[in-house]
Amino acid sequence: MSYFDAASAAPLHPVARQALLASLDEGWADPARLYREGRRARMLLDAAREAAAEAVGCRPDELVFTPSGTRAVHQGVAGALAGRRRTGRHLIVSAVEHSSVLHAAEAHEAGGGTVTRVAVDRTGAVDPAAYAGALRADTALACLQSANHEVGTEQPVAEVAQACRAAGVPLLVDAAQTLGWGPVAGDWSLLTASAHKWGGPSGVGLLVVRKGVRFAPQGPADERESGRAPGFENIPAIVAAAASLRAVRAEAAREAARLRELTDRIRARVPAVVPDVEVVGDPVRRLPGIVTFSCLYVDGESLLHELDRAGFSVSSGSSCTSGTLTPSHVLKAMGVLSEGNVRVSLPPGTRDGDVERFLEVLPEAVAEVREKLGAPVPAAGSRQGDALVVDAVGRRCPIPVIELAKAIGDVPVGGTVRVLADDEAARLDIPAWCEMRGQEYVGEEPADRGTAYVVRRVS
Repeated sequence: MSYFDAASAAPLHPVARQALLASLDEGWADPARLYREGRRARMLLDAAREAAAEAVGCRPDELVFTPSGTRAVHQGVAGALAGRRRTGRHLIVSAVEHSSVLHAAEAHEAGGGTVTRVAVDRTGAVDPAAYAGALRADTALACLQSANHEVGTEQPVAEVAQACRAAGVPLLVDAAQTLGWGPVAGDWSLLTASAHKWGGPSGVGLLVVRKGVRFAPQGPADERESGRAPGFENIPAIVAAAASLRAVRAEAAREAARLRELTDRIRARVPAVVPDVEVVGDPVRRLPGIVTFSCLYVDGESLLHELDRAGFSVSSGSSCTSGTLTPSHVLKAMGVLSEGNVRVSLPPGTRDGDVERFLEVLPEAVAEVREKLGAPVPAAGSRQGDALVVDAVGRRCPIPVIELAKAIGDVPVGGTVRVLADDEAARLDIPAWCEMRGQEYVGEEPADRGTAYVVRRVS
């Protein structure tokens, strides 16, 4: 079995396993106690904090360990907003942030705050000028991920941090996907990360708050971790997290170069061996091991099952994998095809042969899914002059697009096809299909049943 989902959780690094087992015998006591066992646990905790701070590029007393990366985000956002409540209650986030950031923004909004969501371009990157333009006199905090978790696009953190610093606004960086590859550039104010993203154990997050940043921890007071992460520290897991971070950093340059070659190969070969595929994300400014593509006329969940049976563990941002009718918020914000989406994220140590075997298996897997989805009887169509109406109401992605593809050849050049659909993914996938196939997307119109998506045949 080839595990290609490191962006969700990287396999436990051997150094993490060794450190975890060793510290189970040494780090079980309360590090706040003054007796021998407590002092030994405190030494392990302090050493782990120093190692993690060195990797981040901050002072040890600026870094605390949290029970998860999500908890680090929630505490970081809430504490920074509370610390600057006199400035205002305006928060800035990008449209493609991790759900932990977006959920924190929603909670802030529900509590009476205001949120600006900065749009991204088709590669998934924000424009620093857009962040600068969103800054206001009442802006308390801005948030930006260092790189996107679904498509791998790196964000211009240094430029955004400069704009925020000039306006006197702290910037919180979610560095979950990048900290294992190197420190985050730029004059940021707060940083969060999660150990299971770089090969550490799950259940350990990092929250860094630079000196001078106004920060008010929320919730009941606790004397541990500077009051910013209440509860007894999981010292064995923390030690393993810090040890593995140092280990992956030592290997980062070599592994990054190797994984970039493998993902470049996938980016180039997939469109060549699989028809009607869109490779998404920035082709240059991206993480070493992530490549994401979407396949027309493919149900993402079915494709993932086919690849799983073939021995490959991959993930998807397709709406179909979540069991809902809502596409991935990242793909939606980018305006790219969401159906049949596959994210391949290679862990360090991935072998060349595994990638080659994936490229051999993928075309057949896609073809099998397409054949199965082509089996249903085409939706009934009715003509109105040079227009054809296709009723796909009640049918999920990617069926509306498949029916559009079948119908477009039945109208003359200049004629239109109106696709009736009530699947939210159609709002994204039909325009994406038009761009891929060289047809004109006219727009959407209200309809008695669902929404009418109008496409004009160009060729």
